[in-house]
Amino acid sequence: MTDLISGPGTGQSNAVSSDAEIMAQPPSADTPTVEWAPMEPAPKKRRLGLWIGLGAGVLALAAGAASLMLIAPGTTVAGVPVGFMTPGMAAEAVSTRMASTEVQLTDAGDGTRLAGTDLGASIDATALTDEAFADRPMWNLGAWMGEPINADVTLDPETADSALRTAVPSSFTPATDATVVFDPAAQAYTATPAEPGTGVSVDDLAAAFTDAVTAGKTSFAYSADPAEVPPLITDGKAAAAVEQLNGMLAEAGFYVGDERTVPLAPEVVASWLTVDAVEGELKISADPANIQPTVDALPEQVNRDTVNASNIVDSDGKILKALTEGKEGRALGDTSTTAGDFAEKLASGDATFALPVTATPFESTSLFRRIEVDLSEQRTYLYENEKLVQSWAVSTGASGTPTDKGRFRVYAQLRTQDMRGTNADGSKYVTANVPYITYFNGDEALHGTYWHSNFGRPMSHGCVNMSIDSARYVWEFATKGTEVWVHD
Repeated sequence: MTDLISGPGTGQSNAVSSDAEIMAQPPSADTPTVEWAPMEPAPKKRRLGLWIGLGAGVLALAAGAASLMLIAPGTTVAGVPVGFMTPGMAAEAVSTRMASTEVQLTDAGDGTRLAGTDLGASIDATALTDEAFADRPMWNLGAWMGEPINADVTLDPETADSALRTAVPSSFTPATDATVVFDPAAQAYTATPAEPGTGVSVDDLAAAFTDAVTAGKTSFAYSADPAEVPPLITDGKAAAAVEQLNGMLAEAGFYVGDERTVPLAPEVVASWLTVDAVEGELKISADPANIQPTVDALPEQVNRDTVNASNIVDSDGKILKALTEGKEGRALGDTSTTAGDFAEKLASGDATFALPVTATPFESTSLFRRIEVDLSEQRTYLYENEKLVQSWAVSTGASGTPTDKGRFRVYAQLRTQDMRGTNADGSKYVTANVPYITYFNGDEALHGTYWHSNFGRPMSHGCVNMSIDSARYVWEFATKGTEVWVHD
């Protein structure tokens, strides 16, 4: 077959078939005329099936959407069927059931009925139904007809107690709480015992309410006969409070470092404290206004001047005796908030308070003291830091009982003593009430002498005889470990 159209610029050959030529020639008188009739409109298609299909699709979409919004059939929350419900509808149904469920008080209750609203009954319906929807959406066929979702019903304690007391007043007698008081005679806290009361237990009623709701009941019976009700403040709680408070009294005070600089008497601390029953517990509180007068008096008890230390030492610097104990100087700092701060500590069970103090350290002075006995001079010398302090004539051992020479240390000191010994001829002697004795070598000592005054000559049995006044001076000057040098 050849192309029907050709001509310049078409890229086709000018040759055409004879049939084409005939068709291209104008019609003759003998050629029948052909007229082009308009096309008939196409018949309309029937769309009923389409509309039916669209309707079914919409319904399917709606059902699918609903399955995404509703809780699965067969779901029960707190005894309430919530299948085919939205979480919001389900929460309202559960809450309504809680409010309308009735309890019939039997026995002492004499059939009195109380609704859930009377008792302040509640359940976290929103959380439960949201959980049910999350775990059991309708689209999840495997979650249909699941196990019941149960929850505890709570009763508002004050609302329920008030309703029960009004309904059954005969079942209620008040319990007596244990108390804690300060006994001035004993200077300690003591407890008074508690006594139980009677009543209708709100907790037990809430448990029965939960059981009834779980079983799908809208009403249930509950005995309103009196049951023992323990006190809020038990003997155990009171005993624990007494132990804590008496422990506080034992250590109460204002401290500087580890030193309880200002101890506090038990009755003073007790006058600051209050022990109250608060929500079933014993709470300690303290009034800063009561503490303030004691704080105002602190400066005279805390502030002090520095006291320097003074120590007797030996030639090696070892301390033999503290003549004066060194004490830091102290200046009390800002106490403008002390009363309030201490009140807070007392309320927490702590009765110790560290004071703000500026300390000034003390200095120490060492006194090297020694005693020298010169046999040739019959004289005793006292030195302090190698400076001569005192010197006296003495009587040392006679020729038959000489005083030993050498370097010794004081090892004992006595205020008075009966001295016994042996004379050169072998006879015994006893000298009663010898005063101010300072032993340094066996039975040899420096001591006071009342039986002679011939000092400056050897006369003793080996001791160093001195006047009573000079012996007392030595007794106070020396200490255990003081060095004694006896020489010619």
